[in-house]
Amino acid sequence: METLELYCVSPYRYERFQTREVMIGKIGFGAENPIRLQSMTTTDTMDTSGTVAQSIRMIDAGCELVRITAPSKKEAQNLEVIKQDLISKGYDAPLVADIHFTPNAAEIAADYVEKVRVNPGNYADKKKFEEIDYTDESYLAELDRIRTRFTPLVLKCKELGRAMRIGTNHGSLSDRILSRYGDTPLGMVESAMEFLRICRDHDYHDIVISMKASNTQVMVQAYRLLVKVMLEEGMEYPMHLGVTEAGDGEDGRIKSAVGIGTLLEDGIGDTIRVSLTEEPEAEIPVARMLAERYSNRAGHEPIEEVPSAINPFDYHRRYSHQVGNFGKPEVPRVIVDLSNKEEIKAANLFGAGYMYSVSLDKWNMTDQACDYIYTGDQALDFEIPGTLGVIMNASAWQDTERVRHYPVWKCEDYFSASLKHPLLNLVEVSIHDLTEATLEQFKGDASLVIVLTTANTHGMAEQRAAFFKLMHAGITAPVVINRTYETLDVDHFQLYGPTDAGALLLDGLGDGVWFTAPGIPLQVVNSTTFGTLQATRTRISKTEYISCPSCGRTLFDLQETTAKIRTATSHLKGIKIGIMGCIVNGPGEMADADYGYVGTGPGKISLYKEKEVVQKNVPEDSAVEALVELIRTHGDWVEPAQH
Repeated sequence: METLELYCVSPYRYERFQTREVMIGKIGFGAENPIRLQSMTTTDTMDTSGTVAQSIRMIDAGCELVRITAPSKKEAQNLEVIKQDLISKGYDAPLVADIHFTPNAAEIAADYVEKVRVNPGNYADKKKFEEIDYTDESYLAELDRIRTRFTPLVLKCKELGRAMRIGTNHGSLSDRILSRYGDTPLGMVESAMEFLRICRDHDYHDIVISMKASNTQVMVQAYRLLVKVMLEEGMEYPMHLGVTEAGDGEDGRIKSAVGIGTLLEDGIGDTIRVSLTEEPEAEIPVARMLAERYSNRAGHEPIEEVPSAINPFDYHRRYSHQVGNFGKPEVPRVIVDLSNKEEIKAANLFGAGYMYSVSLDKWNMTDQACDYIYTGDQALDFEIPGTLGVIMNASAWQDTERVRHYPVWKCEDYFSASLKHPLLNLVEVSIHDLTEATLEQFKGDASLVIVLTTANTHGMAEQRAAFFKLMHAGITAPVVINRTYETLDVDHFQLYGPTDAGALLLDGLGDGVWFTAPGIPLQVVNSTTFGTLQATRTRISKTEYISCPSCGRTLFDLQETTAKIRTATSHLKGIKIGIMGCIVNGPGEMADADYGYVGTGPGKISLYKEKEVVQKNVPEDSAVEALVELIRTHGDWVEPAQH
C-alpha cells in the first residue's frame, strides 16, 4: 500500500472512509450517513431563554447537533431545563455538553444530553507550559491517574447510551503530552488515543473524534495520522472536522475550506463545524455548502493511479527550479484573469491590487497585488507597474513586442513553435498530456512553467496525481495550479477554490495559483487567491487573526472586538493576533499567535506575547490601545501607510 493510502480509501477514487455508526439521539453519524452539520451556542448557558432561542435559530438553519458549554456543575444542571424547554417547543435535535477542566460537570451533563464533549488536554491534566522529564514508569503512572479520572464518565455514558466526543485541540495539549511528543500532530493523536484506549477497554464505542487546530497544515496532518493510527489499532470511529478560531468573514470561510475541504476531498469526515466569529446560525450554510459538494462526487471520471511522491504526514515543498519569479525559493505566484474584458484599461487593475493615480502618473500597490494578469489575446497599451507581468495567448503574443508580456501555450502547440519567449513560457497541461514523450521533452527546458489544468469532477485528486507523475519523471519545472469555475456564485467560489488549491498547497505542491471564474468580481478572485495562500501559510500577505467563534464562556463581544482590533492592526503584514473570549480558549488555543487578547473576567482583558501573559486585568475599554502599545514595545509595529 502506498504511503498516501494509509489515511484514506483511495487517493484517486472518491470514497468516504467507512467508520462505525454512532447514534446521537435519533441521528446516525458515520457509516453510510450523510455528513452531519453542527454548531455551538454563544449565549450564557444559565440564560435559559436566550440559549433556547439561539438553539432554535440554529436548528431552523439546518443545525443537526447543538453544542452548549457547561463550564461548571450549575451549567450542566441547567442543560436539563434547556432540553425540556426545547422539547416543549417541538425541537428534539440532540444536544452536546462542551466540557473543559470539570469532570464532575461532564458526569452531570450525561444525565440530560445525548452527547458529552471532553478535551483530553484538560479533562484530567493541567497546563502550566512546564516541560517534565518522564521516565516510562512515571508516564505509565500518569496514564493510570487519567484512567481513574476518566473511567466514571465512560461507564456512565455506556450505561445511559450517551455518545462522547474526544476532542483534541492543538493549542491545549497537556504539559505531559508536550513533554513527550512535542507540539506536533503525533502529540494530538496520542492525546486522543490515550482516552480511546480506555473507552475500548470498557467496551464503549459510541465515540466521535476530532483533531482541531487553527493551523490548517497541523490540522490536516493530525487527522490523517489519526486515521492511520486507528487502522493500526483496529478502530474506525467517526470524525468531527473543524478549524479552530478560523475567524470571520472571507478569511474564516477560506481558512475553513482549506482545512475541512482538504480532508473531505479524501473522504475523511463525518460531521463538520465551521468555527466563524459570527452568529452560530451563520455557520450552517457554509458547512452545508462544503458538505453538499460530495453528495454526488462518487462515479467521477477515472484517474490514473500514480504512486505517491509525498509524505502526507510531514510538509515538504516540492522542489522546482526557478523560472523568472516562479519556483523555489519564490513564494507561490498569483495570476488573475482579465481576458473577459473587451478592452483592458489601467482602471481594471484596481481589483487586482493596483491603483493608478492620473495626477501623479504613478501606481500604488496593495499587499495583495497580483503577480500576473491573463489578458487572452490583448496586449496592453499602457505602462504597467514594474512588478506585474502579462500573460497572453501564444498566438497573439507572437505579434507583440511589449515588455513583460509572456505567452501561454497549448501543450500540442508548444513543441512545434518556432518563436518562444527566451525566459518564460507557460504551457497548459492536464494529466492526459503527460505522456512519456511529453515528459521527455519537458526535461531540461529552462523557460518552462507548467499550468496544470483539470476537467475532472474530482479535480484535486487528478491534479495531485499529475504532480506525482511529474515528480517521478524528474520534472522540476514550476507548476501553477489552474482551476476554472464557470457557474459558481461568490459564496461557493470562496469555498471551492480554496479547497481545490489549498489541498495541494498543504502538501507542498504548487508554485502559483490561477483561478478562472468569469462570473466572480476580480477583487473577490484576487483576495480569495491570496487568502488561500495565507490559510495554507505558503504566502503571507496580511495580518492573521486567530479568533474563536464565541460560546457561553465568552467574556466580551467577540465580533465587535475583532472588528476593532482589525481596524487598528490590519496593516501589520505577517503578524498573527489571537482574540479569545476566555482563558479556556486562551494561551494554549492561540498556539502560534504572536500576540493574544484574552478575556479573563467581566470587562477585563489579559494581553499575551506568544504564550506568556504580559498584562493582566486591562480594562476592556482601553485594551485595544494597550495591545497596540504592546506590539509597538516589541518592535513589530509600523505606522499605517497614508494614501
